[in-house]
Amino acid sequence: MTALNSARVPDLRPRRLAALARSEITLLVRNRAALSVALLMPVVMVLSLRFTLSSNGAAGLAEATLTGGIGMVLLMVVYMNLVSAYVARREELVLKRLRTGEAGDLEILAGTALPAAVLALAQIAGLAVAGAAVLHVRGPQNPAVLALGVLAGILLLAGLAALTSAFTRNVESAGLTTLPLFLASVIGSGLFVPVDSLPDALARAAELLPLSGVMALVRAGWLGGDAELLVPAATTLAWIALTVFAVRRWFRWEPRR
Repeated sequence: MTALNSARVPDLRPRRLAALARSEITLLVRNRAALSVALLMPVVMVLSLRFTLSSNGAAGLAEATLTGGIGMVLLMVVYMNLVSAYVARREELVLKRLRTGEAGDLEILAGTALPAAVLALAQIAGLAVAGAAVLHVRGPQNPAVLALGVLAGILLLAGLAALTSAFTRNVESAGLTTLPLFLASVIGSGLFVPVDSLPDALARAAELLPLSGVMALVRAGWLGGDAELLVPAATTLAWIALTVFAVRRWFRWEPRR
């Protein structure tokens, strides 16, 4: 295991970062199946939601469910996709070769994550536009808070993806190593199941999950209201700081033996 070299991390050059991102985009475009799923996911989610709401007459759930859709985009496009990407590049010795060049550690990690981050932002924008057009729901009530929550979620989940990759032996096992965080977030972070519906002890524990603070910011940004944002923001910042420390300590640059 090789930890991040702290002397290399601060060096972040936009030109090299863009070059690394372009190579990742090229690999993504060549993977037609993954690209199709990524591009069609917002459309499928909105159409499925429209059918469900029209069948049940529960139009009031549309906004809350769309915020859950944003959480799903963050989990699937950023977290799960990046775990596979980091593991694949590591096992193919791409990360090791890049590290012997001029690119710094942060540039390599960020360059790999940038296409997934841009794709997630595009999908979230598509969800917002399609939701307003197809489901006839109001737009985000506090766009600044929504943007803050989304950007914090991308940063946090990209870091968690890098950390999870350290404990993932190969691409095939990425589906197993990403499952615990995925299930915990879907059930406990309020994507589709309200945290308030959980027993008190579980609800308090669920508020400390990595994605719970992010989802609280996303909901406050979309739904508006007078929600207390200090605790969710502090929880999110704490998880980001902890993740950065863990990535620097345990991220693997060479194949597992």
